[in-house]
Amino acid sequence: MVIRARLSAPEPPPREEWPYHRAKWTAVPARLLMEGDRRMEAENYLSYGYGVRIAIESRAKGWVRLSDLAHVWQPSRLKGIQVGPEFGTPFLAATQVFDVRPVPRKWLALDRTQAASERFVKRGTILVTCSGSVGRATLAFTPHLNIFITHDLLRVEPEEERLRGWVYAYLRAPKARAMMTSSRYGHIIKHLETSHLNALPIPKPRSSVLDHFNRRVSEIIAYRERAYAAGLEAEEMFAASVGDVVIPVDPENGFESLSSSLFGKRRRLEATYHTPQATAIQEQFDRSNLKTEALSEVTERVWWMTRFKRVFGDAGVPYLSAEELFTVNPEITKRVMVEQADNADDFFPRAGWLVMACSGQTYGLLASVALMTQHHEHAFLSHDIIRIVPRTERIRPGYLLAALGHPKLGRPLLLRYAYGTSIPHLEPTDVASFPVVRLEASIEDEIGVRMEQATELRVRADKLETDIAAEAEEVLDQFIV
Repeated sequence: MVIRARLSAPEPPPREEWPYHRAKWTAVPARLLMEGDRRMEAENYLSYGYGVRIAIESRAKGWVRLSDLAHVWQPSRLKGIQVGPEFGTPFLAATQVFDVRPVPRKWLALDRTQAASERFVKRGTILVTCSGSVGRATLAFTPHLNIFITHDLLRVEPEEERLRGWVYAYLRAPKARAMMTSSRYGHIIKHLETSHLNALPIPKPRSSVLDHFNRRVSEIIAYRERAYAAGLEAEEMFAASVGDVVIPVDPENGFESLSSSLFGKRRRLEATYHTPQATAIQEQFDRSNLKTEALSEVTERVWWMTRFKRVFGDAGVPYLSAEELFTVNPEITKRVMVEQADNADDFFPRAGWLVMACSGQTYGLLASVALMTQHHEHAFLSHDIIRIVPRTERIRPGYLLAALGHPKLGRPLLLRYAYGTSIPHLEPTDVASFPVVRLEASIEDEIGVRMEQATELRVRADKLETDIAAEAEEVLDQFIV
């Protein structure tokens, strides 16, 4: 008998011995199935978070429902009309709210948006993800103001201002996150409702504890505000030194390019490489008589790591991909076993290095740049990150960060090098040819100091946020015991 060639390997023969697998199970009282939302999914009762919840609720007193301390609500589903930036109000999706530097990609018509006033948030508003990776909390600050915020983030508003710190720290605590995760529902995309947060049991600490958490949360917001302001000041100083860039034509309507520019060293034939925006930036450098140097001339090395089979385990070291590197206080959900890599030490960054996302969408993470600090030296970085080591005797790392990452004068010059359709990529060779504009030494120092200060302030805010989450976790542990 002839068997046709198959595109996939044949299925293994069925196992004849039992068990094929071991089921995770437990017995629960029937009354639990009829309480609250009447959940019938086994995973809700088998999760660690459900056990934490039962442990808190078994205490006779000392705790209340979150609804007694805060108002949890969600705007209605957004059906906005998208318009151009000059006509609309900027909009941020759930994942963008957690970006280190939130940049709107859509603008909606304010007058045609239902319940538009509900889409805005105030400084200090607690936002919680309710779709996908549910239960992640953050605080709104300046870049989130006067912007439409998606309905996919629950709003948590404490009944009293003095409760804000404790409520936020509680929502950041691992045990509270586990309880939220145990309440989620959905098959492919998980969801969390306002009723799930309202039903969470939360201990009522004494006044001194409330004041302590409130002070710490105020410090977190202050650090992030100062970091954001310092970054803007540096970018404004850089832009003022370069001058105004005038783009002669709208790239969306087509443009012309000299044939001689098509057949350079790289022979790039894509229109995006010859975009008028990048050409106009370089022409402005010439008009302002500003000297430029290739990135390779002011750095010791520009490279990326080779691919390898990653094995994750609880005994491994923290693993950071591009998504975590450019997110406010990211969750470390993966730990990689370093023994599997031949040159494991090269995957760990050093303070003063710059890292760049070399894959992703041109409107998203691609070409995003971050400055590494001592806080990052313990983390194992993905191979899909370009490492840049500045020559500190020739250029200040903070200034190089501003030159590469400026949204109007730096990133467009990097994005022109991107290639690929579904997931564009950047090559270290192309990045190394990036024209770094040189200014007076005093101006470069001022810009560099502000960018480095912004990075350090963000790290302080993240560390403080992690600390209060650990303190809240300790409060929950003590309450349960």
